[in-house]
Amino acid sequence: MNQSNGEQIRAFVHSRISRLAQRDDQALAATLANLRRGIGKEPGSEPTLWEITLDGLPETLQGTGVKPSPGERAVHTTLTLFALHQQGKNIRLKCMNESGVTVGGAIRQMIRQKPEREEAIKRRFMVAVTADSYEELAWHLRGIVQLLRAEEIKLDYPNLAKNIFHFQFADYRDSIRLQWGRQLYWQPLRERSVQDDNNNL
Repeated sequence: MNQSNGEQIRAFVHSRISRLAQRDDQALAATLANLRRGIGKEPGSEPTLWEITLDGLPETLQGTGVKPSPGERAVHTTLTLFALHQQGKNIRLKCMNESGVTVGGAIRQMIRQKPEREEAIKRRFMVAVTADSYEELAWHLRGIVQLLRAEEIKLDYPNLAKNIFHFQFADYRDSIRLQWGRQLYWQPLRERSVQDDNNNL
């Protein structure tokens, strides 16, 4: 596994979401519904999803054994979560995929919108962040996406796919957690400078 695989995952998911937006309404609705039915299931177990999740997947990300590869799992999980997030919204008028909206950043945005629920939101996020397996992470991400959908907060799904891919390798887990922590508590440089000045008074 190397970093280029993560970039391939990101590019592939980006192309799939772009392709979805180009489908006619009937085909789009059917595909999104099929993707939602695939939530929580293993890649390949739903033949109706093969075209969207497996067709064109780079060879380095394809599995060869009886179990799905990390790449196949990352793509499947991400696209099914996107379909859940997109439910009830017109993808051409309000696509819930937005570049640059990281997982931690989306949680930070939710806290700004619902400050009275800050502790509950953070607890939900921490449970996902401290997951010890792909299966556990995927389960908790589903709950987070449902929260984001309710607040109409978008998410960078190609970037999420890259995170899910890397999370499946134990050596990368802490780096993903660090990224999400930084995103959650990120402050613009100017705000940090003011805060540092106040702390030095």
